[in-house]
Amino acid sequence: MRKFVLAGAVAAAALTLSACSEGTEESAEATVEGAAADTEANADAMTDEVAEGAVAVEGEMEEAGAEMETEMEEAEAEM
Repeated sequence: MRKFVLAGAVAAAALTLSACSEGTEESAEATVEGAAADTEANADAMTDEVAEGAVAVEGEMEEAGAEMETEMEEAEAEM
């Protein structure tokens, strides 16, 4: 009878550990999914920032080119 009770206790402990392990697995999966969503959101935000920066640099480069052209024309006129 003792062996039967001991076997039942071992089986119950094994089921408890199995359920705990399943919960841990689900928690880890949720964490990974959350991290993936955060990474995607950050990548989207970075893409927007880079695009805005590129537009700003383009405008500044056009302005610098126009200034250089004006200065070259003024230098040629002085010669």
